[in-house]
This record gives sequence, C-alpha cells and structure tokens, in this order.
Amino acid sequence: MTDILDVFIKPFEYSFMVRALVVSVCVGVMCPLLGVYVVNRGLGFMGDAMAHSVMPGMVLAFILGISPFLGAIPTGIAVAFAIGYLGRKFRVSEDTSLGIMFAALFSIGLVMISLSKGISVRVEDILLGQILAVSSIDVVVTLSLAVLVLIVIGVLHRQLVFTSFDSLGATVIGLPTRLLDYLLLVSLALVIVVSLQAVGIVLVVAMLITPAAAGALLVRRFTRVMLVSVVVGVFSAVCGLYAAYHLNIPSGPSMTLVATAIFFLALTYNQIVTRSS
Repeated sequence: MTDILDVFIKPFEYSFMVRALVVSVCVGVMCPLLGVYVVNRGLGFMGDAMAHSVMPGMVLAFILGISPFLGAIPTGIAVAFAIGYLGRKFRVSEDTSLGIMFAALFSIGLVMISLSKGISVRVEDILLGQILAVSSIDVVVTLSLAVLVLIVIGVLHRQLVFTSFDSLGATVIGLPTRLLDYLLLVSLALVIVVSLQAVGIVLVVAMLITPAAAGALLVRRFTRVMLVSVVVGVFSAVCGLYAAYHLNIPSGPSMTLVATAIFFLALTYNQIVTRSS
C-alpha cells in the first residue's frame, strides 16, 4: 500500500513536478474547452497549423534568453489576426491561408535554429514538449492566460455557440460575427501557447481535438460535451505527467496516448449503445 502511495505522492516532493502539475491541469482544461468549438466548426487543422506557426517567436525568445511565452504569445495573436484578415480581405480560404503560413513560419523557425549558435534548447523539446522544465514565471503566465480564456468563454459562450452552428443566422440577428471569429482565433492562439511546453508543437492538436471528440461520443448537449471533454483532458494530462516522470518519456506523447486510449474507449461505448438502441 505504501509503495502505491509513493507512486502518486513522491513525484510532488519536487518543486518542478508541482509546477508541471499546475501547467498540465491548465492544459487539460483549456485545450478541450476550445477544442469543442474547433471540432464543431471543423477547424481541426487550424490548431496544428497555428502551433507550428508560433515557432519563430519561440525560437527568438530562446535566442534572447527570455521566456518562450514572451515570443510565442505575440506571434500566435499575429497569426490569428492574419488568418482572419486573409480570409475576409482577399477571400483566401482558411485552409489555404493556414497552409501557407504554417509552412512558411515553421520553416523560418527551423532556419533560425540552424543559424543560431549556443541556443539552449533542442528542436525535440519544442516539437514534443518539456513540461518538467517549466519555471515559476511560466506557471504565472500560464495561469493568467488560462483565466483570460475562461473569462472570454464564460462571457461569450452563447454567442460563440450560435455563431458556430449558424453563422449566417447570427449575422442576421445582429451578432458581431467577425469580432467573435477573431476572439475565437486569438483565444485558440493563447491556448496553443499555454500547451506548447506541455505537449509540444507536434502534439498540441491532439490535446485540442481528442478529448473534445471523446466527449462528443459520450454525450450530446454542447455544454455537457465541454464538461466531459475537460474531465478527459485533465485526466489525460495528469496521467501523462505521471508516465513522463516514472518512465522517463516525453510528456507530450504520453498525454496524447492516454487521451487517444480514452477516445477509443468512448468510441467502443458509443458503438455498443448505438447497436443496442
């Protein structure tokens, strides 16, 4: 019994694990909440593309020796506005503008890494995440961004849901759909930035999409999907953190695998219920 308790308690004797736990819970809450809107709008590719697009900002922050958040946040917000602007001003589809910016900015980030001398980070850490290396400042920034996103979602939830299901109808009744779209994109950018150190650029889309998809298989009402998705996200993040510590594996892949396993369990349950009815 003592050995089992040690498995759960001992990791948090270290301050870096406490910091990692706080960030993991934030990721487990924020990603699924925004992920439900992303899945409903069919914007799964957007999360992946935006995550790759903030790489130049992160690399610049590492070169300057400052927190990667200070580079990724303005880059993510700029990318979000650029995507919305291209789609509305030049009638370029979101997929097209995303693909162009994704490839160009990610390539710029890789070139910056190759040209930088003495940079204190590996490409693998950026791509796969390194949550055990988060600092106290990172925790404060993560909590602040998480609270900001929660406020936006809480205040504008009904408008965002209406716009997600019926954009034309929302425009007809006078909702500021353009502003709501921009706010959703900026919120998505902030959530991606929060998640980068936990799961990395490559796997951030998994924490956005997989818990939300699992929630949609288990319940039907939009708000219930959000709640179930958050439970799945937090469970996946915390279990993945334990696995990363005890098995000495990257945090991002371990969180993603837990979320994926839950998704397939939800899919199996959904199929059983569908056939029985």
